[in-house]
Amino acid sequence: MNTLDIVILAAGQGSRMKSTLPKVLHTIGGKPMLQHVIDSAKALENARIHIVIGHGAQQVETALSGQAVQFALQAEQLGTGHAVAQAMPSISDNGVVLVLYGDVPLTRPETMAELVKIAERGQFGLLTVNLADPTGYGRIVRSDAGDVVAIVEHKDASDAQRAITEVNTGILALPTALLREWIPQLSANNAQSEYYLTDIIAMAAEQGVRIQAIQPATEQEVQGVNNRLQQAELERWYQRRQAEALMLEGVSLADPARIDVRGEVSVGHDVAIDINVILEGNVVIGDNVSIEANCIIRDSVIGSGSHIKANSMLDEAVVADNCDIGPFARLRPGSHLANNAKIGNFVETKKANIGEGSKVNHLSYIGDAEVGADVNVGAGTITCNYDGINKSTTEIGDGAFIGSNTALVAPVKVGAGATIGAGSTITKEVQADQLAITRAKQTNLNNWQRPVKKS
Repeated sequence: MNTLDIVILAAGQGSRMKSTLPKVLHTIGGKPMLQHVIDSAKALENARIHIVIGHGAQQVETALSGQAVQFALQAEQLGTGHAVAQAMPSISDNGVVLVLYGDVPLTRPETMAELVKIAERGQFGLLTVNLADPTGYGRIVRSDAGDVVAIVEHKDASDAQRAITEVNTGILALPTALLREWIPQLSANNAQSEYYLTDIIAMAAEQGVRIQAIQPATEQEVQGVNNRLQQAELERWYQRRQAEALMLEGVSLADPARIDVRGEVSVGHDVAIDINVILEGNVVIGDNVSIEANCIIRDSVIGSGSHIKANSMLDEAVVADNCDIGPFARLRPGSHLANNAKIGNFVETKKANIGEGSKVNHLSYIGDAEVGADVNVGAGTITCNYDGINKSTTEIGDGAFIGSNTALVAPVKVGAGATIGAGSTITKEVQADQLAITRAKQTNLNNWQRPVKKS
């Protein structure tokens, strides 16, 4: 089986982004553009991935650490042909090469695979697209018979050539042996004084190598990003596709233009999502879940029948079935809710297991806690889990009742069925069915005179 070497060009400075971050690390859908390209390339069989880096090389290598890719350094940016040349020493002698771009993030694996098949037949696969406004792009020059014979860059094109609307995307595939033969023949004798990879098109035509041009399913599939405006345009197109996929899975979206998906989402039946919801990372949503407006759900699981009310945030949380959360609730990493639990408005949980049917309704913080079933936690209650150095656990047994404005100073245990009087600070264990109260004695003074301002 032929080897497939995929070369991704990612060395450009991206100066029009006005950023210290390398352009290819800017995101679409919450994922670096370069990572989109890598993930699509990995879908191809037997692919070996080579990343050509230059500006911000260390940042790019760090961002991709641990991934099965090879790096080639382009110390000077002397054009696309020069960039591919830097990867050639690590490319197999037998097989095909597919050239992709780190700032063209949404090319589908199916399109890549079609180009590879052309190259495997010994031909030259070229991806082109027709644009209403081709300004700035290399034009596809065809013979009278319709065969591709050259690509002329915009700055080098004549007026007649600039009238051509079919343009080069830069994405191509060809047999490795041909690429090894043609790369050394490239010249920088052009307006940019660069080595254009596109010049190998003319070499192929001269040698009678058939150039087969194909086109993508959509223009956005080959759209590159050079500035923030183009990034935003592609982001909106990408998000529309994510919204359409969710709706085809049966999700009811209040407004498909006002949801952002920045990861992988799995949904059940009859899910309803209101406006301005952000889904990040790996999110699993069960049947009959309702998510109200302005919620952020990150790397979380939401069980069937649960209701996430407006302006709530779930981060690495697990919510079981028929839970009620919010509004304005925050479930931080390690929050686990059992069936029928309720987390109310302005409640924050962190590394807490909330038992079945338990309620934390208002203005409370529950962290590093084990809360049993059918527990009622009153408004203003906090677990004092951090002494400035160490974090300790609070344990609350089944059926306990925690009065409002209680401070539970961990490590501490409250037994099953125990009651804590409102306004208490609990520092010692409360055993099952006990009442604990730590209020100061109330004193009422007669004929109390309020202070008055001095003249």
